[in-house]
Amino acid sequence: MATVFIPTPLRQFVDGQDAVQADGATVDEVLASLVERHTALKNQLFDDQDRLRRFVNIYVNDEDIRYLQRGDTVVQDTDEVSVVPAIAGGAD
Repeated sequence: MATVFIPTPLRQFVDGQDAVQADGATVDEVLASLVERHTALKNQLFDDQDRLRRFVNIYVNDEDIRYLQRGDTVVQDTDEVSVVPAIAGGAD
């Protein structure tokens, strides 16, 4: 199983854990396994059409999946998947 790192704002949806194990051969499968076990997390990651929300970034071993094969990116049992919500704003 891959290790999925959960950011602080989303840990309340995974019993306070900073990392959880999720099964799957691709990013899409890993995320499906994750929300199957932690159902409250689904609305945080996916929109009403079950698409990953625009402000949620996913990395596999520090590589942004947008520059790989997106949801079809292959995930090995030893891989680390990071969920990173985008942060906007700042000062002038």
